Formats: sequence, structure tokens, C-alpha cells
Amino acid sequence: MDIETLIIDGIPIAHLGGAGARIASAAQALDLIMDVKYAAGAERVAVDKRAMPAEFFILSSGMAGEILQKFVTYGIRAAFYGDFTRYTSKPLQDFIRESNRGRQVCFLPTKEEALARLAAL
Repeated sequence: MDIETLIIDGIPIAHLGGAGARIASAAQALDLIMDVKYAAGAERVAVDKRAMPAEFFILSSGMAGEILQKFVTYGIRAAFYGDFTRYTSKPLQDFIRESNRGRQVCFLPTKEEALARLAAL
């Protein structure tokens, strides 16, 4: 995966853009986590929502839970960014709202907001 490392307020934050990058399984999420920790030297990652498969945003598929558990288990804070307004599922909207109240995973509209949130954690 092509990961860019950014330094914001002295904090290394990995960035995975949406162009060509795909996380289609928990195994690929684990690969990303290892790249973030060991190649980028970061414990925070901003992920363009375009890098995630459509199934990630269908909570009943279980994919979001499986992938996000990997981030939590390995101590990686993640901010997913993009337009989430097209998802009208009440459970997903509730999940996004609750995630945004925490400190481990959040969903924000822009890359800049995702990076700022990660830098502030």
C-alpha cells in the first residue's frame, strides 16, 4: 500500500488515499496497520473512504467491526474521511456518531479535519 507519512504538530500521521488503495479484508487492514506502525512509524492513520469497500459501510456484513477491531487491538487511531451523507442507514449513522464521540476511530468529511482530529488525540 502506498502510505504517505505526514508530520502534524510534531506527530507522525500516516495517510492512505483513495486512489488505487483498497482495504478489502481484515487481513489487508492488518497489513495497513503493520505498515503504519513499522514503515511509517505512526500510531495514527487517516484513510480516504474510497479505500474501503462498499461492504464496510453495511454494518450487517460485519466487515466494519472486524476491521475496526484490528485498529483497536493494535493501538492505531484511525480517522476515515469522505462524504458519509449518502449512507442513510440509521444504524450506520448512529455508529458514526458514537465513533466520533470516542478517541479511537472517527468519521469526518475532509482529509484536513481527519488530520486535525488525529493530531489532537
